[in-house]
Amino acid sequence: MRIIQMLPVLAFGDAIGNDTVTLKKTLQQAGYETEIYAEIIDGRLPKDTAFPVMDYDERSDDIIIYHLSTGAELNYKFERFKCRKIIMYHNITPPEFFSDYNTEAAMSCKEGLSAAEFLSDKVDFCFADSEFNKHDLRKMGYECEIDVLPILIAFKDFEKKPNAGILKKYGNDDYVNIVFTGRVAPNKKHEDIIRAFYYYKKYINVKSRLFLVGSFGINDRYYQRLAKYVEKLGVKEVYFTGHIKFDEILAYYSIADVFLCLSEHEGFCVPLVEAMYFNVPIIAYDCCAVGETLGNAGLLLSDKSPEIVGEAIHRVVSDEKLKEIMVSNGKERLEYFSHDRIKNQFLESVQRLIKGV
Repeated sequence: MRIIQMLPVLAFGDAIGNDTVTLKKTLQQAGYETEIYAEIIDGRLPKDTAFPVMDYDERSDDIIIYHLSTGAELNYKFERFKCRKIIMYHNITPPEFFSDYNTEAAMSCKEGLSAAEFLSDKVDFCFADSEFNKHDLRKMGYECEIDVLPILIAFKDFEKKPNAGILKKYGNDDYVNIVFTGRVAPNKKHEDIIRAFYYYKKYINVKSRLFLVGSFGINDRYYQRLAKYVEKLGVKEVYFTGHIKFDEILAYYSIADVFLCLSEHEGFCVPLVEAMYFNVPIIAYDCCAVGETLGNAGLLLSDKSPEIVGEAIHRVVSDEKLKEIMVSNGKERLEYFSHDRIKNQFLESVQRLIKGV
């Protein structure tokens, strides 16, 4: 028996790619024969991390775990396999977020949602990153057993040294550093972060910076609109990092005084957990799975108007007692996402499926 993971794209450094690779290591350590197959494999990944889907030779006793998060032809090919099939559902962004910026991305999301509904009665079991994602599956007609399994995060990677240059440049002055990490995409609502930062910098603390850490295409319409918005506001010290090295990401978490998330669609939101690991106070908009992931580990807002967010930032950075409570709560919440706890939950679910319990 083999446990096969399969997905349309195995990317380097994104949450789903990291989760897939970490699950492979977990299965190998538990003694299972396992491999990853993908239609597109990022060339920056080590050799033999994954193999092309076309090379997969199905065995009747295989178990395939399929990572579902976007539109792809593979979504429908997956249904044709005769072995036991599991969906690992990472959520699919509603296409309307992309409709004004990227027709191709909007269509991919639309096709992904259609495929998710198509597969609702064709799998044996599902994992969902959150209760929010589980609820999505139920709404789409899934009646099989669904286990909520948070993304398995390789926290040991965060023990590596952060980039010394960034620490030296931004970490040793009296500026307030506000950080958000996540690819530049319309559902993340970077414009709301910029708007709140503008208020905070203009009316509360001129000695502040905003770092928007995440990949973008220079010709991407959403990024271009954000850049023009920053220019129109005339706000200084807003930095789009683009895709950066891992040690640089660690450095931005290390210098952060506040982690600010105003996203309007998240199926889990790994950066919230990463910020907890680095003891960064978190302010977040209560939407989708954000509140579920954050728990009591941060300041959860029901209103993200710039005045509310700006004053929240000021309160967090100026109230040492509040900051201490938030960081302490973050450490406690982090235990729920511990590598061993999630790993053991995953292996127990796999074993239960193998035994047919």
